[in-house]
Amino acid sequence: VQLQAFGGGLVQAGGSLRLSCAASGRTFSNYVMAWFRQAPGKERDFVAAIDRSGGSTLYADSVKGRFTISRDNAKSTVYLQINSLKPEDTAVYYCAADWQGWGRALYRVTNTYDYWGQGTLVTVSS
Repeated sequence: VQLQAFGGGLVQAGGSLRLSCAASGRTFSNYVMAWFRQAPGKERDFVAAIDRSGGSTLYADSVKGRFTISRDNAKSTVYLQINSLKPEDTAVYYCAADWQGWGRALYRVTNTYDYWGQGTLVTVSS
């Protein structure tokens, strides 16, 4: 599957963005989807994940209550709604797809995911 993320940009602290990740090539509903982010000079960190049906989600503690992951299987797209942005949210955001379905316990692990998008940059100014 090919993944293309978009929707990033420059936004002031307190603002909102909606990131999108469009998938093509295989049946989208067969994949667990996730968002990760990587700030300059730091490792890639888990942000959120959503199961195949969209009925179950998982969030990093740092974004819980501010970020919402969702998916539209008919459009082969996963979304990340980001509210109340903070300067520390500045990062490249990557979407990822898990074909094998390792389970919720491994949602936070980068090696769980088989496919990655190219990333979209979110910059939050203070």
